[in-house]
Amino acid sequence: MRFVDEYRSEPEARKFVDAIHGVVTKPWSLMEICGGQTHTLIKSGIDRLLPEQVTLVHGPGCPVCVTPLEQIERALAIARRPEVIFTSFGDMLRVPGTSADLLSVKSQGGDVRIVYSPLDAVKLAEQNPNRQVVFFAVGFETTAPANAMSVWTAHRQGLENFSILCSHVLVPPAMEAILSAPHNQVQGFMAAGHVCAVMGYWQYGPIADKYEIPIVVTGFEPLDLLQGCYMTLKALEEGRSGVENQYTRSVTYEGNRPAQRLLRQVFEPCDRAWRGIGSIPESGYRLRSEYATYDAETRFDVGDIEAAESEECIAGEILQGLRKPHECSAFGSKCTPENPLGAPMVSSEGACAAYYHYGRVKVS
Repeated sequence: MRFVDEYRSEPEARKFVDAIHGVVTKPWSLMEICGGQTHTLIKSGIDRLLPEQVTLVHGPGCPVCVTPLEQIERALAIARRPEVIFTSFGDMLRVPGTSADLLSVKSQGGDVRIVYSPLDAVKLAEQNPNRQVVFFAVGFETTAPANAMSVWTAHRQGLENFSILCSHVLVPPAMEAILSAPHNQVQGFMAAGHVCAVMGYWQYGPIADKYEIPIVVTGFEPLDLLQGCYMTLKALEEGRSGVENQYTRSVTYEGNRPAQRLLRQVFEPCDRAWRGIGSIPESGYRLRSEYATYDAETRFDVGDIEAAESEECIAGEILQGLRKPHECSAFGSKCTPENPLGAPMVSSEGACAAYYHYGRVKVS
């Protein structure tokens, strides 16, 4: 299979669906990690093609969704400063803080700009030596190498007006947090293929052994996900734990070693808060001391900002696979993509947005 259409072939999909129905004899609960995988599962209707005994729950792999509320508030505080050009990927602009979002700050005169690469923000710093340029560095191991490169580049060029608001999170500690939670329902994982393309899957073996579960590295097209479901369910039915790789066309056991070296050079692990979930030990990156001058949180003294979550939003439970989006009383009424209470409704990778846009629930 070399072309996209081949990964969406209906006859091939039917073969996997039949194989899944042939192997499943018991109830099982699987979690896909990535929000992109969630959208493909819901958009293509895979969740409706699986046996009734199989429950798909949706993981915390949406970078916009898990960026903590206090970090959004810090971004807003920095973006309001007149000397700052605040840069971000577009999907962060509508994520709600307690009373505003970056788009509203922009409409009120803040210099908030969308960039397509953190290196574009570095160029802005070169072109605007009298302004402070800040990049909102969110995301998982997938986006972290590019952000590390931006800091490394600014350091090499001696730029003193560039910094990042660092909010990186890491997948393996989040998986362990979910599995060790008292109300955990996850019996098998479909791990995010793009994270593993960077980091490999050598980190997943100890998790699979410790919790005696199958973990299947899985891609993002419908046939990837159907095959990932089949491999995970087959392992569960046979009582096997361990790690398998469905996404062999992009993922190796070792991963991208140069990217990993750059990450280790610029960042170090730290405890990190996840929106709606709380702090998870060693689940994030912070800048190493050699690069601390590029930390916007310190440069603009916003580290003490705190914020309280909406009591109505159950995003944290949805991100841990404990509840489904339509089980939220505000879904589709008080919380819509136009007026979101939480990030999963506004993010292009959010589970709530997937259920809303693809009509999983009738909204009155």
